[in-house]
Amino acid sequence: MQGHLRVPNDFLWGAGTSAHQVEGDNRLNDWWAWEHVPLVPEPSGMACDHYNQYETDLDIAKRLGHNAYRFSIEWSRVERSPGHFSEEELTHYEKVIQACRARKIVPVVTLHHFTNPMWFAAEGGWASSRSPEHFARYAKRVVERFQYRIPWWITINEPTVLVYYGYLCGTWPPGKRSIPMAIRALKNLVQAHRLAYTAIHAHAKSSDWLFNPYVGIAHHIRCYDPCRWRSKADRWAAKIRHRLANEWVLNACRGTMDFIGLNYYTRDFIRFPGRVCPPWHHDGQRPRSGMDWEIYPEGLRRVLADLKQYGLPVLIAENGVCADDDEVRWDFIRTHVGEMAKAMVGGANVAGYLYWSLMDNFEWAHGFRPRFGLVEVDYNTMERKIRPSGEKLMNLIYSKQIFFDQ
Repeated sequence: MQGHLRVPNDFLWGAGTSAHQVEGDNRLNDWWAWEHVPLVPEPSGMACDHYNQYETDLDIAKRLGHNAYRFSIEWSRVERSPGHFSEEELTHYEKVIQACRARKIVPVVTLHHFTNPMWFAAEGGWASSRSPEHFARYAKRVVERFQYRIPWWITINEPTVLVYYGYLCGTWPPGKRSIPMAIRALKNLVQAHRLAYTAIHAHAKSSDWLFNPYVGIAHHIRCYDPCRWRSKADRWAAKIRHRLANEWVLNACRGTMDFIGLNYYTRDFIRFPGRVCPPWHHDGQRPRSGMDWEIYPEGLRRVLADLKQYGLPVLIAENGVCADDDEVRWDFIRTHVGEMAKAMVGGANVAGYLYWSLMDNFEWAHGFRPRFGLVEVDYNTMERKIRPSGEKLMNLIYSKQIFFDQ
């Protein structure tokens, strides 16, 4: 039996990028330095040269039927030393925003997407007690400059991911392995979000904006299931992982979110006391992405249903797959959009779907090998080529209807 959803006219369809992954030549942040350690296979270099080719890329997004584009402002370009802002770089991002609006594409702006200015990292990064006030100063300057031209603001992208890899695993900058430092960094990230939220709304109110901005975070949420369903200990461990990894940040940000930015990719199976089971310990038959993540579309519906408890709109800010076979990419999109539609029929308030990512990009510690993009990038020539999955998503967008198996 087939279900059907008529998509609301104001629904946001699009894709996302982040500055360091696509712009190129971001030399002033902690990731540029980190890329030259053995843990990273290659440096970002010119990435996709999006800094210079953003108009070409926005033309592609427009051609694909996108009415929203998520991108990030590179903090290290804008604030090159504490309290000193580059008018040249602010003007650059203003041009990107204007290019979006000229194409009737809604800019969804992220203020922080993993990278930090070198001066900020040298002061202790997110473990420093001054980190929230530094970030709030930057956020205040950006909102004063761009004001009402940005209706959707994402303050911080995936704070738990940043803390996990940077302060627990040590595989991302600053390369720490300290539980106390990780806890301190996460609390500071939450406080930074809260201060930025207040700054954005205070400016909107004092400047008499014609609309209230939507301000939120982009939170990475996975489904967590017990490795052994009959084990009470495993069920308890999965429940605790869900509360710590998924719910803690959202609960800590209550009252300072106008929407929830949801980044959903996969699920993990948890074995007591809290370890992630390898795939052969449970359902090893499910397809997996090029980064060895389980492809589990049903999880998106489960997460959206769970998020109804917060009573806020949800913007799917990231959902995508790394795949060399583009048929895998399209099947991922088709099935996840179908599960999103089921959740919406069930009462989930979903404001939009932004695929990750618009184009292939520098995938952090994995280098350029993973391919997520709706648009293929030849890193030697910087040539862009739309993949069939991008065109199929375009057809879905233009149809304004989602059909799904019930």
